[in-house]
Amino acid sequence: MSLIRPELIAPLKRSSEVLAGLGVALFGIWALQANDPFFQALAVLVVMAGLGLAVIGWRRMRFKRDGVAPGVVQLVEGQVSYFGPEEGGFLAWRDLAELHLIDHGETWLLIATDGTRLEIPVAAGGADGLFDAFAALPEIRMQTIIEALEDADPPAARALWLHPARRTRHRQLR
Repeated sequence: MSLIRPELIAPLKRSSEVLAGLGVALFGIWALQANDPFFQALAVLVVMAGLGLAVIGWRRMRFKRDGVAPGVVQLVEGQVSYFGPEEGGFLAWRDLAELHLIDHGETWLLIATDGTRLEIPVAAGGADGLFDAFAALPEIRMQTIIEALEDADPPAARALWLHPARRTRHRQLR
């Protein structure tokens, strides 16, 4: 039994990374009171690190979807796997060529270089782990992905990322 009501705990859990980053930054601000220039410089670094953690936490918080969708996503050793009730699959991360958001913003579509397609519901269990995987893609703009997820009237399908080699090949074909 918890002493705090569940409806108050939910937003705190959702924003825990942001709050932790702000806590580190506040500690750094407090540490700026030191009289030694070395410790003041160290405190400035702590403030900057805390603010950086808060910004990353804010982006993660905006990436994570509320609700529950069927299936579980796993990211293990360079492979993304989706285990759904009726379908699923896996894809080697190094083979990823395209990333799309389909079904009016409800499903990720990952396409490999060999044409293998993997559809993952945005709100599937473990899908929030895709944030770090997407952030590691070359030349990705995470802000574009977050804006696509937050779109009030999303299109049926939206291309979010193409592998740089594939982008070059598309330009040459024109």
